[in-house]
Amino acid sequence: MAIEHVFQTPVTDRLGCRYPIIQTAMGWVSDANLVTATTQAGGFGFLAGATIAEDALEGQIQQIIAATGSRNFGLNFHMFQPNAMQCVDLAIRYQLRAVSYGRGPDKATIARLKDANVLCVPTVGALKHAIKAVELGADIITIQGSEGGGHTGEVPTSILLNQVLDAVSVPVLAAGGYSNGRGLAAALTAGASGIAMGTRFMMTTDSPTPETTLAEYVNVRDPSQVKVSLAVDGMRHRMINNPFIQRFEKKSGLGRLLTALQSAWTWKSATDMTTSHMLKLLWQGIKEDPGAVSQLVMAANQPVLLQHSMVDGRPNQGILPSGQVAAAIDNLPSVAQLINDIIAEATVRFTELSRRLNESEDISSQSK
Repeated sequence: MAIEHVFQTPVTDRLGCRYPIIQTAMGWVSDANLVTATTQAGGFGFLAGATIAEDALEGQIQQIIAATGSRNFGLNFHMFQPNAMQCVDLAIRYQLRAVSYGRGPDKATIARLKDANVLCVPTVGALKHAIKAVELGADIITIQGSEGGGHTGEVPTSILLNQVLDAVSVPVLAAGGYSNGRGLAAALTAGASGIAMGTRFMMTTDSPTPETTLAEYVNVRDPSQVKVSLAVDGMRHRMINNPFIQRFEKKSGLGRLLTALQSAWTWKSATDMTTSHMLKLLWQGIKEDPGAVSQLVMAANQPVLLQHSMVDGRPNQGILPSGQVAAAIDNLPSVAQLINDIIAEATVRFTELSRRLNESEDISSQSK
């Protein structure tokens, strides 16, 4: 086994990075500095466009290009953003290597990105969503198992990865539960083209996350402390079980809705969203799924409550999205040290595997 070639995968070839290690887009966390650090260390980073002010987004992109001399990084966005099309336009104008998204753009918008050679890398949590994403034009699929932080599905990574690898022909990235070289080696051996990590990159010295908030993550010792809640926006949301979420879950349905309406208005002001755009989103939601309107309103909770912890440094007054892997992390290295350590550990694992294979071949040949 040629160990030096193990880390060259379809993902590194297409994304133009040295290692198949992807830093995901985390709201209020994946800023220009974190993406720059990831790029310089040989990984591939996504800028979190959903929580960057419209008038600051282009500057963040320019900052990364100036610092790295490269456009081999990505931009993440959500179609419900008032500036979603700005994100698409900027990705095309600056010839960024990729965009990422969840419930993504329509086929026409994806075609526009592909025509501009911007790779489309959606994140999915279910097999059917992976298949649909490829039908719409996805170039690479990131699968996130239920262990992953933030919005997550119900299928564990070990099952979902195998399902999607068997069902699609595009390269697949594995996310949910990864933090070290053992995980990278396991994912590559299973057939993935790389791993994507959020919590592990957030827990580094290059992350903008306040120290008070990072301390809450470092203190997690049991995976059961990182639970799934539906209280924030009506969807499965994995986060640290802190005092805030405990109080929030005890609120009545009306109490949560009132909090969501307040958050929606705060988010409207923070993003310069016009009232007409807000009403347009609401009306679109009513037409598409009347039963999900309350969920649409509650979705405004996430960025506002996230800001309390990730920007203001008040972790017990906001939410702490996290993968269960936080329980296995007790240090805060630089991004460069993190990636170096992952590659070193994965190299040891592959070297050991190669040794075992050679020994097996020797035994087999001797028995003939």
